[in-house]
Amino acid sequence: MHPGKILGKRILLADDQEGVRQAIKYLLELDEHCVTEAKNGREAFELFCQGRFDLVITDYSMPEMAGNDLAAAIKKHTPVQPILMITAYTREVAGCQNPVDAILNKPFSFQQLRDTIATLLETVEAT
Repeated sequence: MHPGKILGKRILLADDQEGVRQAIKYLLELDEHCVTEAKNGREAFELFCQGRFDLVITDYSMPEMAGNDLAAAIKKHTPVQPILMITAYTREVAGCQNPVDAILNKPFSFQQLRDTIATLLETVEAT
């Protein structure tokens, strides 16, 4: 069973690769999400502290602050914040302390992204 499609959420997207960020932002905007972009973990945390987001999507490998460090800082600030990590470094992520709620391996399809977002946000809304 596939979760329902979630529309119109505020999403913070952190990835140091501009092309990846732009592609994911485009996909998210197809579902009417409002996307705020950050090019590294430190910038993402500053933006997070200034706003309210329904979901944070972060890459693992970024300059200035890695995705797992960003997730730890966010969870310390707001423990219930849903965080999705997207990464090509699955083995490295699996072996470290990682406080994210879900991991999506690159490359992924639009439907996988949609399903993961729906699962995360439906779980949060149910609690």
